[in-house]
Amino acid sequence: MKSNLLGKVLLIIFTVFGQYGTAQADTAENSEWKSLFNGSDLEGWTTKIHHYEVNDNHGETFRVTDSVIQVRYDRYEGDFDDRFGHLYYDKPYSYFHLSLEYRFVGEPHPGAPAFIIKNSGVMYHSQDPRTILKEQNWPISVEIQFLGGLKKGEERPTGNMCSPGTDVEFEGKIDPRHCISSSSKTYFGDQWVKAELIVRGDSLVTHIINGKTVLEYTKPQVGGAVVEGYDPKMKPDGQLLKQGFIALQSEGQPIDFRNIKIKNLKGCMDPEAKNYGKHFIASDKAACIYD
Repeated sequence: MKSNLLGKVLLIIFTVFGQYGTAQADTAENSEWKSLFNGSDLEGWTTKIHHYEVNDNHGETFRVTDSVIQVRYDRYEGDFDDRFGHLYYDKPYSYFHLSLEYRFVGEPHPGAPAFIIKNSGVMYHSQDPRTILKEQNWPISVEIQFLGGLKKGEERPTGNMCSPGTDVEFEGKIDPRHCISSSSKTYFGDQWVKAELIVRGDSLVTHIINGKTVLEYTKPQVGGAVVEGYDPKMKPDGQLLKQGFIALQSEGQPIDFRNIKIKNLKGCMDPEAKNYGKHFIASDKAACIYD
């Protein structure tokens, strides 16, 4: 009898402390993430739209409603006229884990090219928007591309890689394709899709869709074509991209973004420092803080 009672007491103790330990781990994990979006406005973000100067959010292309960043074109006049745009977070990153959700809504703006139907994405390792010329069509950057299904029975994976003004190595060599398809399933309608991007400086890059790894490649670098109207000084082909800016894309297709957060993977790796982080994979000794 006493043995059974002791066993029950120990079980309760282990259960309580186990739950406490899990809660501590969850709290530590959550503290490593930073929200990039305050849920109410675009503070901390910068717009650059083709044909317009930096910070001109033409027609309120990017706007906030109900804690969602919306991309809309209802205030545009005339045809789309290649008014491709991007909304940049104001801090560059090198090693990081980005997580967000997106969904396609509505119809493309009249005159937008056919390829943009249920097509958008997020740029990373991008040039600073302040270095993008007024008539430059795309930023020199790498993109995790989002696509939505168009016709039942036809595959259209999401979480692909596209490379405006850049190159990447895929399967051990520079891949000549502008876009490399992922292994993801096809998502139809206006459902929310979770996309994650793990970038390790100028080495391995991983694309994750709804919790599944769908694409990996290495050595993002300046090169390739597609970009037009840029300052030649901004395109030293062959230069590895070690860091850059993150930007949400606007291509003519309405889309929503939410739950945009990032885990910085570069920081103080000295256990003696006050701001030591177990999750860091790249060292930044200058960031260390000591008593």
